[in-house]
Amino acid sequence: MSFVAHDADRASPRRMTLEEWAALPEDEPGELVDGELVEEEMAGYVHEVVVVWLAHLLRSWALAHGARVAGSAGKFVVSATRGRMPDLTVYLAGARRPPAEGPIRVPPSIAVEVVSATPRDARRDRVEKLKEYAAFGVKWYWIVDPALQSFEVLELGPENEYIHKVTSTDGRIESVPGCAGLVIDIDALWAEVAAVRAEGEAQG
Repeated sequence: MSFVAHDADRASPRRMTLEEWAALPEDEPGELVDGELVEEEMAGYVHEVVVVWLAHLLRSWALAHGARVAGSAGKFVVSATRGRMPDLTVYLAGARRPPAEGPIRVPPSIAVEVVSATPRDARRDRVEKLKEYAAFGVKWYWIVDPALQSFEVLELGPENEYIHKVTSTDGRIESVPGCAGLVIDIDALWAEVAAVRAEGEAQG
C-alpha cells in the first residue's frame, strides 16, 4: 500500500538552541537558522570534487605560510540565532585561532562556499551567508560556482559590507587577496569539473 505525505503530515522544523545544535553528532547534517535546524542541500559529486581540489591547493599553500585550513564539519556561531558550516575555512598566520572542540565563535580569515546547482543553495550562499559572514567578521569570502564557472573573492570593507576584489571565470588568479604567494589555476579547476561530468555521462 502506498502512502502520500501531505503538507500537514510533514514534521515541523526542528527547533533548538545554538548549544544543542553544536552538540549534534557529526553525521546529523544541518545549519541553524533563527532557532530552526535547516537541512543542507544534498551536495553532488562535482561539489565535493571542487571542495577537495581547493582544500588540497589551500593546505599545500598554508603549510608554508603559517595558515590553518579546515573542512565543512566546523560549526560556526555567526550570530545569536544562526549557526553555519562553511565548505572550507582558513585562519591566516597571526589570526586568532578557534577552539579545538565545540562551537566556533572566532571568525575565520577566509570562508569558502561552493555553490550547488539549486536556486535555494545559490540564494543561501550569495544572499544569506553574504550578510551573515560580514556581520560575523569574516575578512574574505570566496564564492565558487561550478555551474557558472565563476570564482569570486570578496573582501570585508569598512562599512561591514563585502566588496568584490576578484571575479574570474578562466585563466589564473596570480594575486589572491590576503594570500601572498597563492596562485589559483581556474582553468585547471574547470578542467577537473569537466572531466568529472564527462565520466558521469559516459557511465550513463
